[in-house]
Amino acid sequence: MQHNLTVYNTLTRTKEKFEPIHPNLVGMYVCGPTVYSDVHLGNCRTFVSFDLIYRYLLHLGYKVRYVRNITDAGHLEGDNDEGEDKFAKKAKIEQLEPMEIVQKYTLGFHDVLRLFNTLPPSIEPTATGHISEQIEMVKQIMENGYAYEVNGTVYFDVDKYIQEHNYTILTNRKLEDLLNNTRELGGQDEKRGRLDFALWIKAKPEHIMRWPAPWSVGFPGWHIECSAMSRKYLGDQFDIHGGGMDLAATHHTNEIAQSEACNHVQPAKYWMHTNMLTVNGARMSKSAGNGFLPGELFTGNHLLLKRGYSPMAVRFFMLQAHYRSTLDFSNEALDAADKGYKRLMAAIGLLDKIIPASQNKIDVDIKTLRGRCYAAMDDDFNSPVLIAELFELVRLINSVYDGNQQIDATTLKMVKELIQHFVFDVMGLKEEQGGTDSEQTETLMDIIIDIRNEAKKNKDFTTSDRIRHELSAIGIQLKDSKDGTLWNKI
Repeated sequence: MQHNLTVYNTLTRTKEKFEPIHPNLVGMYVCGPTVYSDVHLGNCRTFVSFDLIYRYLLHLGYKVRYVRNITDAGHLEGDNDEGEDKFAKKAKIEQLEPMEIVQKYTLGFHDVLRLFNTLPPSIEPTATGHISEQIEMVKQIMENGYAYEVNGTVYFDVDKYIQEHNYTILTNRKLEDLLNNTRELGGQDEKRGRLDFALWIKAKPEHIMRWPAPWSVGFPGWHIECSAMSRKYLGDQFDIHGGGMDLAATHHTNEIAQSEACNHVQPAKYWMHTNMLTVNGARMSKSAGNGFLPGELFTGNHLLLKRGYSPMAVRFFMLQAHYRSTLDFSNEALDAADKGYKRLMAAIGLLDKIIPASQNKIDVDIKTLRGRCYAAMDDDFNSPVLIAELFELVRLINSVYDGNQQIDATTLKMVKELIQHFVFDVMGLKEEQGGTDSEQTETLMDIIIDIRNEAKKNKDFTTSDRIRHELSAIGIQLKDSKDGTLWNKI
């Protein structure tokens, strides 16, 4: 079937038809984490969102080169490239080599994303593994006249750049506003302009992570790493550049400037950003005391959480909001998502218990429903609408299982394919209870049903009804039929 996939492009602030630069081949770069602390939920929301995008592009048949970087070089506090280096500070406190910190938090990051069932990227480059590429890019920018060196540190010349380019094209902000929000130059400041930013920074004697470069022994600025790595693996221009919306104003704005100054072309055709997280309506942050880590969300070990929630329930919760919408965490919203996820999985569990009608009887148009599912995802990856369509399918499955509707074998096969494509392949959900636990549950339910059947045979209806009612109270429904007693989670 034909697909008219549209994506919202932050660069143009409009929805555009998705047309990759090279047919059937998509280059996608997503800014990864800085690995000197635990991954936070804002990161997780971004990576789950782009996992959905990645999965859908693969489902449509595109070959996708998905690059997600790891920031492990150590960067200075704040956007002005000033202050104490975070890696050095942490290394001193924990008495570790910086790369021990990198390894610890990189493994933790991967562990969390595995719990969320995200697919690994095609390439996951590190900043420290691409120092030479960053140095070469800085050289090229200087040769093109858009950077200058002062005392071993190289700065990007924003004033020169804005004479020929739109520096705020991504955010549409006024330069006057940017200047007003930037501190005045002090007597010791080396930069020519207040908006200039460091491409290469001369290391102080106490700085641990350092590399030799033509200008000094130092380390790269924060912004240059993504430009250098995306260029190496995806070329001067590629299709999708993604990240959280908090990166747009500074990091991505400076990425565009660097890349254009070096390569004379916009680095990405489509810029896509995920929205922020809130907790009970307030912005999530550590300073506000309302920020929690994924592990705390899973265990419920946080003052704001009534209980823990499984990774798949949290993933389902995240997908209930469009990636460009604010996602608000609350116990009520998480409880609702948990119930919705379990209801979806319970319906899927009934599929193998449904006996198709002997005649070619179809009470629902699956082809139309499938078309609506594709239409939802083609509309800028609209997962909330997709979920609403899938719950139409849940209602159908439950109705057929209860004997209120009938479907033939061909239609039942189409239903199963639709579930596989959209629930598992595209949304990336999975049944969390598996293996031995699942087998034990099946065995236990067989024993309970046998006891109940024996009670009914002996006309002990009090015991029979008690078993049914108490199972119902814990979310398990029994259904008596001519084929025996079946059960499902409700």
